[in-house]
Amino acid sequence: MKYKEELIKSMKWLGEKDNTLFLGQATAFSGHAISGTLTEVPKEKLIELPVMEETQMGMCTGLSLEGYVPISIYPRFNFMILAINQLVNHIDTMRKMSKSMLIPKVIVRVAVGAKKPLDGGEQHTQDFTESLKHMLTDTKVVELKEPDNIFSEFKDAYHRNGSTVMVEWGDFYSEK
Repeated sequence: MKYKEELIKSMKWLGEKDNTLFLGQATAFSGHAISGTLTEVPKEKLIELPVMEETQMGMCTGLSLEGYVPISIYPRFNFMILAINQLVNHIDTMRKMSKSMLIPKVIVRVAVGAKKPLDGGEQHTQDFTESLKHMLTDTKVVELKEPDNIFSEFKDAYHRNGSTVMVEWGDFYSEK
């Protein structure tokens, strides 16, 4: 299967779980490439949010502590930068701060913006993967570079005892 098809398959699988919710901009409505990977997710699981990146990550933290597995969607890494406080200072440190009494499980989907056929420019195409890996100690960062491992990585993220950031590449949606 191709890159985008594997993402659709993975989202369908996650959407079949009783405890998952999908949050972000253009989740319930079309608006970016990731929107097209949510076509097989039940509509009642798609929570459309305004542009409020930090609040979105905070909401996902709270939902995870109530037993949900939220999938927090950021169509560009540049946008997720605004949510780094919640990810680094709350999700990533909560296990340690609570002596393992609170372990949030959030799956973050973030994309490095496509440069083809149209380059979105510096504000939409940055890759902050390595920086993020240096900031996080408990949250796993997974780079989805090949279609073959996408489904298994999302399954692992769902079953993991903790949170995961899944890094996608917009150019691969049509190239691979």
